Parts: sequence; C-alpha cells; structure tokens
Amino acid sequence: QVQLVESGGGLVQAGGSLRLSCAASGSIAGTIAMGWYRQAPGKQRELVARITNVGRTTYLDSVKGRFTISRDNTKNTVYLQMNSLKPEDTGVYYCNVERLYYDYWGQGTQVTVSS
Repeated sequence: QVQLVESGGGLVQAGGSLRLSCAASGSIAGTIAMGWYRQAPGKQRELVARITNVGRTTYLDSVKGRFTISRDNTKNTVYLQMNSLKPEDTGVYYCNVERLYYDYWGQGTQVTVSS
C-alpha cells in the first residue's frame, strides 16, 4: 500500500551539502514516524535522523548540528538536509516509515563524500 522513492544522493567533496528526499505514495495514515537510516560498507545499518508525527526529532550524535530532518505539511514527503559533509558520512541512505505493527523501507540512495 505504501511505496517510498528516494532521491538526491550523489558524490560531493567534504564540506559540501546534499538534500535527500523521500516521497511516499499510497496511504500513510497512521504513521508514527519517518526517518533516515544509513549503512556503510562492512557496518550495520544505523539511525541517522527520525521525526515523529508530532514533530519530535532524533539525530545520530555525529550528525547533530549538520543534518536536519523535515517533512512537508501533507506528511507524505520527508527530507534530510545534509551540510558540512564528512567522508565518514558515506553510505547508502534508506528512508523509513514507521507504523505500529509494520515498517516500510525505500530502495536506498548512495551518498559518497570525498576528502
């Protein structure tokens, strides 16, 4: 019922910026939160940023002050603004929609930050 399409990834130099978008199609009524996760080569997937249905945000410590998560007023698109990017931010970024009993995931978008 819900499909997530991510865009905005790419290759940037350290200190640059990227803006990731995740567009949700289908009904998203009942969503508890939306978020972004990332997975670097050889590492487990980790939560980068999350925003609840009432606007509470959570960030990975290493991205605080550099990344900002937001969603539009219809709550069907979530964004991740990434500034002051570092090489350690490199990885595949996945959009997530959290429901009470089920989660939906996007296909992933590659972010590569060069020195």
